[in-house]
Amino acid sequence: MNEIIFFGFNQNPKLIKNERDEITKPIQFKFENENEKQIKQISSSEFSTIFLFENGKAIEYLKDLKQNPQEIQIENIQKVTAAFVKGVILTTEGNVFSLGKKINPINPNEFINISSLIEDINDRIIQDVVSGYNSVYLLTSNQNVYGIGSNLSGQLGFDSETLEKTEKPILMMKNVSKIFSGNSSYSVFLLNSNQELFGCGENYFGQLGLGESEEDKIYKLTKIPNIPKGKIIDIKCGFHHSIMLIENENRKRKLYSCGYYLYNGIGKKNENIYEFTEVKSSLLKNDDIIDFSVGDYHTLILTSNSKLIVFGDNYYGQLGTGKRKDKLIPIQIKLPELRFNEEIFNYHVLCGYLNSFLYYSPFLSFSNLEEDLIKLFRRKEFCNISFKTKNGEIIEAHKLILKYRLNQNQNEIEKLQEIISTKSIKESNQIFEMIYSNRIINPKLYSEIKEIINSNEKIEETMKRIYLNENEKDFIIERKEKQYKFPKLILIMRSELYRGMFLSVTEDTSNKVTDYSELSNKSFQIFEYWIYSNQIKNGIQITKEIINELKRGIDYFQLNQTNPNLFDLLINKFNNQNQNQNQNSNEKKCLIY
Repeated sequence: MNEIIFFGFNQNPKLIKNERDEITKPIQFKFENENEKQIKQISSSEFSTIFLFENGKAIEYLKDLKQNPQEIQIENIQKVTAAFVKGVILTTEGNVFSLGKKINPINPNEFINISSLIEDINDRIIQDVVSGYNSVYLLTSNQNVYGIGSNLSGQLGFDSETLEKTEKPILMMKNVSKIFSGNSSYSVFLLNSNQELFGCGENYFGQLGLGESEEDKIYKLTKIPNIPKGKIIDIKCGFHHSIMLIENENRKRKLYSCGYYLYNGIGKKNENIYEFTEVKSSLLKNDDIIDFSVGDYHTLILTSNSKLIVFGDNYYGQLGTGKRKDKLIPIQIKLPELRFNEEIFNYHVLCGYLNSFLYYSPFLSFSNLEEDLIKLFRRKEFCNISFKTKNGEIIEAHKLILKYRLNQNQNEIEKLQEIISTKSIKESNQIFEMIYSNRIINPKLYSEIKEIINSNEKIEETMKRIYLNENEKDFIIERKEKQYKFPKLILIMRSELYRGMFLSVTEDTSNKVTDYSELSNKSFQIFEYWIYSNQIKNGIQITKEIINELKRGIDYFQLNQTNPNLFDLLINKFNNQNQNQNQNSNEKKCLIY
């Protein structure tokens, strides 16, 4: 069931029928169509609100259509962002579409593929898209950032007298790992691979965190000084303020704000902040930050102790306090009864233009693997364990894989950190390859790691290609006229057949399809789960027929090199089932006797 809480300005468009224009207390938002799939993401601006569902479809409420939503006619949507007056859409194939007179003045009601307008054809696969108020930023699979739209405040990194606006993407910066802006912001931040932060655009109220400056607008990307120590997780930008989430060496997350205090969400009274300064409150003292969001003039924070903390402008009730009085320091608001306390990590907050949302979007489970496998490698929020090499490069490891491979053993993770800190990027990538193939890192295996590093000189090039090129991440397994996408890296670690295929420098495998239609539904479900986790999914009854089916697949795809391998796991599961059944049967006989 979709679980969405709404409060604030309920006009332009009117999202909830038969409700007043200002909703000052949190209420349940419901779609007219109760058959809508599970919500995945919400994006909201002054002009539109877009709801994206897990089935890759989206609907949009537009200002000029009042309260009637319309379905966005694009398939396989991965992310939405409300910008350019109307929405901007990122698909799973790495294309970005938009419509509206600012991007397509000849026909504003026709979607145009923005990514296809990039001059360098090798840069047309888009990894992420972020919007400002009148501009959009594209992060390509080659880690380059392009901007398109308005540049009146310098938010594209050029002097506005030279470039007032552009209807085609222009290259802003190379070697970028993340983009940060906001649907109401005239500013943008770019984070490079060395964790150096750059910004440009509107700075009249200090919203770039550069310190006190006489320059109202920053036309060139400028390095942001005095960044708090730690890893930058996220930055959200409002109209006159910005808020940064930093994770320190103890993995504690803290918020830092800068910008205009009055009517804004910087969390401080009577004083503008010109450099990023910690948001301090007793409400945040013992809590971890789960999610946060920044609107035009207000801020929402969601914490691990199931608190929704708010501050800023409240003229339209967008803080959910029940009144319309501003709150310039953080306060906690009361929420309706939800699954909130039990599943806090599955909730997200969003500040719209003058309203707010709290919504339930659960982590994707293994029950829907055919749609979800590739997302681990695309969604950077899953890569939340960082390792630093001896040269200072940052490698982000996949949380879910380490969960299975290291069993979340803190001693093993610390040992891994110690090893990586003495290795080059090439050596570190080789070590992670071993982790993915279930060769657990510990001192006894260190000689084996070193031997493999020395024996394969092409692994750095291969890993870089697989990580950076979206086309190289997907491989299709076809089954009964349905296609399933798997990450190539996982298949390399599981199968000698795929390893030889993908690491070949001569054979073109980009369009290859493997037919796996001989498996039954239950056998294929087991195969899917094992491919990802190297485990047998709980709750499935193993039969001799299933073992025989999967044995043929194990032999064909050469899966036996992984330890423990799929066949051994199946046999062990089967034997344990029989022992439990026999034990239960004997207990029943005793009861009857």
